[in-house]
Amino acid sequence: MDMSRTASSANVAKRTKVRYAILLLIFVITTFNYADRATLSVTGSAMRTEFGFDAIRMGYIFSAFSWAYVLSQLPAGWLLDRFGARRVYAASIFFWSLFTLLQSSIGLLGSAAAAVTGLFVLRFAMGAAESPAFPANAKVVASWFPTRERGTASAIFNSAQYFAAVVFTPLMAWLTHAFGWHMVYVVMGVAGLLLALTWLKVMKHPADHPGVSAAELEYIEQGGGVVNGQQKAASAGVEQTGGWSLVRQLLSNRMLVGVYLAQYCINVLTYFFLTWFPIYLVQARHMTILQAGLVASLPAICGFSGGVLGGILSDSLIRRGYSLTVARKVPIVGGMLLSVSIIGCNYVSTDWIVVALMSLAFFGKGIGALGWAVVADTSPKEALGLSGGIFNMFGNVAGIVTPIVIGYLVAQSGSFNGALVFVGANALLTVFSYLVIVKDIKRVELRPR
Repeated sequence: MDMSRTASSANVAKRTKVRYAILLLIFVITTFNYADRATLSVTGSAMRTEFGFDAIRMGYIFSAFSWAYVLSQLPAGWLLDRFGARRVYAASIFFWSLFTLLQSSIGLLGSAAAAVTGLFVLRFAMGAAESPAFPANAKVVASWFPTRERGTASAIFNSAQYFAAVVFTPLMAWLTHAFGWHMVYVVMGVAGLLLALTWLKVMKHPADHPGVSAAELEYIEQGGGVVNGQQKAASAGVEQTGGWSLVRQLLSNRMLVGVYLAQYCINVLTYFFLTWFPIYLVQARHMTILQAGLVASLPAICGFSGGVLGGILSDSLIRRGYSLTVARKVPIVGGMLLSVSIIGCNYVSTDWIVVALMSLAFFGKGIGALGWAVVADTSPKEALGLSGGIFNMFGNVAGIVTPIVIGYLVAQSGSFNGALVFVGANALLTVFSYLVIVKDIKRVELRPR
């Protein structure tokens, strides 16, 4: 009896690390999330050849995802705060994977015009389905991680966008080359459907997870994690505060608006990479699709490394006693200044130098991509999902603007020079936003209605 009590006490006292398994799961899901977004950038050249898309039409097709993604952010954030990440995220993964799978069949529609329309509609539907993903990630990290670990955790799931390019861009390029563009959508769609089932099986709140010890739960909660009990209170707070009243409060906060604007500018770089970058390598640098797939993975590796490093650096500054404001702003500002190097590609002709400059730019972008950590640090506890949705809505307006603007710039000038200047200028605007608009970084307290 005494031995049993001792063993039980030891198990309670031992701090488990279930939060890292949860982080691994959202990292894998986010990797597929970005890989599914990037399918069109890899298959785009082959599809343009088959269906005869011009650059402007391609720009609009690229933007279809983001129109729906942006319009769906506020409803997605409200659903997450109302029903929780487990159920809403499972539905999100299932439907975006289904719409990815259906894109393999647009050739069956007959005419090129019908294929263009079908592709636009399916990309639009996929954007709506993916809208809860990143707010859900931020909500999960805020629940499972204390403040001192949140920067690294957020940087890791956010860096999945680069990991997706490292792993899936060469794979999708090979599938396109070996089996045709259709197979890319079949493989990615089926894998995503299986992932939705995995999420439902594994994901729970910290207080409800059978593998979490009392010591780990206390560590998370005492460190600022928004664990299950607080989330229930938060859900009630959303009802008391009121939907549109809550949105107005968030959008009237200068610090949050600066963070939202900066995310738009950062995502200009993201969407250049997700949409036009492989086409830039093929058309402007005269690479084959296989070469472009391999070359695109190099900046992605640098972006992934920078993303993880930025989170580690930020959290280490907190542990050394620096304020949250300093710890978050130093990597963001320094990283985005590095990203301006993308403009240098206009002034060199050697391919390896172009790749080096792109890699440096995306390394900097990775270091500076701490916006989701800032959202987890600053959003009201009653509205983590909604604030994340607004943040993501602002950020993904770049997904509408960037491909269309670049499409027009390329169509009118016949080169990508103006497009790269456009991308670099947005990196500078990010620096301005964090240095001038965003003051102290701290959690916002809501006013009751």
